[in-house]
Order: sequence, then structure tokens, then C-alpha cells
Amino acid sequence: MEIKSVMIEKPEDINFILGQTHFIKSVEDLHEAMVYSVPNAKFGLAFCEASGARLIRYSGNDDEMIELAKKNAKVIGAGHSFIIFMKDAFPINVLNAIKSVPEVVNIYCATANKTEVIVAETETGRGILGVIDGETPKGVEGDEDRKWRYDILRKFGYKL
Repeated sequence: MEIKSVMIEKPEDINFILGQTHFIKSVEDLHEAMVYSVPNAKFGLAFCEASGARLIRYSGNDDEMIELAKKNAKVIGAGHSFIIFMKDAFPINVLNAIKSVPEVVNIYCATANKTEVIVAETETGRGILGVIDGETPKGVEGDEDRKWRYDILRKFGYKL
């Protein structure tokens, strides 16, 4: 077995969700979950089929996001994995809908951070072992940092 690190390639401000699902039907179900959660969101998704034709299946409503999804899915190359890139939406807006898709097995991350996907490769294929999402902490928040966190959550409307 060989263990590899694959960097997600994307613009700095673009969010994505990386997960695992188990059925080709997921492409349409994930598309619907995105549209029903945030109707104006621009997104692209790709799914790595693990048997049969073993194609990268894709969908979305934004050419740039679709191309990002296809490109990153190809580099990751892990069977039954999916990746969704989005703009005009955040993972918090769609994550519960994505997790409720019956075929979704696991969510590895939902982030805009620099991300590495740790992939195991054998003679059979590839699988995702986990992710490195962002960087290590620099310290523990102080009173000023806590106030900033409190204020920004209210500014964005996530808390009252």
C-alpha cells in the first residue's frame, strides 16, 4: 500500500465539501440538495464511480465550479468519493441537506481552508484515509478573541 497526500486545488475564497457516498444516484441527489438548500448558490460536484464504467460523474450550475470538482475528483481518484465546490453559499447552509442524502456515508471536511487529502492506494484502487484541513493552532483565545468570535457570529446572522 502507498499513502499519498493530494492537495485540493481551488481559489482561496471557495468553499468545498468532501465526502463519501455509495451509489451513482448520489450525483442527482446531491445536486437537488444543493439547489433546495440555497437556490441561488453556484456549485459544481463530481463523484468517482467505483465500479462499472468507473467514470467521474458530475453536475452543477456553474462551469467554473464544475471544472474544479472534476479536476479535484480526478486527482483524488478514490472510489465513491464526492466533492462539491460552491460560491454564493457556505457549507453551513447546505451541510445538513448533504448529510441527509440517503447514499452519503461520510463527510471528511467542509471548508475553504488549504486542504490535503490523505489517500491510500493499493492494487485495487484508492481510498480516503482523512484530511488535513487548514493549519495548526497558534495558541488559545483570550478575552479579546472571544469577543471577536461572539461579534462576528452575530454580524453574519448565525447567532442572535
